[in-house]
Amino acid sequence: MRITMLHLTIHHIGYLVKKINKAVNEFERLGYSAVSDIIYDDFRKIHICFMEKDGYRIELVSPADSASVVAGLLKKYKNSPYHICYETPAFDADLKSLAEEGFTAIDTPTPAPALSGRRVVFLMNRFLGMIELLETATVSKNQ
Repeated sequence: MRITMLHLTIHHIGYLVKKINKAVNEFERLGYSAVSDIIYDDFRKIHICFMEKDGYRIELVSPADSASVVAGLLKKYKNSPYHICYETPAFDADLKSLAEEGFTAIDTPTPAPALSGRRVVFLMNRFLGMIELLETATVSKNQ
């Protein structure tokens, strides 16, 4: 059975790292370029940096302290990719559709400082693992 969704596109691969500055340096050695500063997300207690290479975007995610939402994941998985983020202009409808198809939200939709305050939510699927749903940016008519 196929899940019906509107315009779902891959935005980035989330990559869990213990030391973000060292990870940025190593990815640069592989030819990646930082496309953002290292940003602190106070709500999730993480540091984030987006990098790109050959049209692919990765999001380096590092816990800021032991209260971070990813601190436990880092102990279990070490430095590794851990989610795919999908961007959608139909955030609420796609979230509902995913829930109906067996994806379980593990948090509530909240603004992400590293993504211009757009809403994100993380979901788990027993066959796929973790995904992130990202609200598409809206363009103001005044811009």
